[in-house]
Amino acid sequence: MSGLFITLEGPEGAGKSTNREYLAERLREQGIEVVLSREPGGTPLAERIRELLLAPSDEIMDSDTELLLVFAARAQHLAQVIRPALARGAVVLCDRFTDATYAYQGGGRGLSEARIAELERFVQGELRPHLTLVFDLPVEIGLSRAAARGRLDRFEQEGRAFFDAVRHTYLQRAQAAPARYRVLDAAQSLQAVQRAIDALLPEILERCRG
Repeated sequence: MSGLFITLEGPEGAGKSTNREYLAERLREQGIEVVLSREPGGTPLAERIRELLLAPSDEIMDSDTELLLVFAARAQHLAQVIRPALARGAVVLCDRFTDATYAYQGGGRGLSEARIAELERFVQGELRPHLTLVFDLPVEIGLSRAAARGRLDRFEQEGRAFFDAVRHTYLQRAQAAPARYRVLDAAQSLQAVQRAIDALLPEILERCRG
């Protein structure tokens, strides 16, 4: 694979989608093909699975069901979008990927890291993001931003302890593999966050050319 796979991670209200668009524009200014996608989702079928995962329901979804649905959507996304884009040399900017599974289903739901890793190997093979930007912010700020957007989805309705675990897992993973992760302070103003992204551009462009 000759492309570059960059994932943007973080909790609710971290500004991933807005900053994904910003980074895409900076890269396109350099003549680089950029593919924007998200998880769960990214294809019509995977988006239907996303709806199942996010919609509040009277039936409680089992944690294993949730985990398998996440990876089912990911398998489709990889086959239809991510792998073809990387094969033709594009930069893929994806709003969440498997780090989110470790954070939400692992940290938040308490599923074992080993179980998630087994599915990661099965679905992804050796494919991992080349670079992961973690947009970090205090839980209370993220939940306040999410609430301001309107009706909360099934995950956004979880309690404080769930999101504390999600944040902890993200930061733990970033600390364990500093070569792949860059942590950005998403509690700052949007302009400050985008200045931090600008500071990363030389490294990203070097990776594109490499």
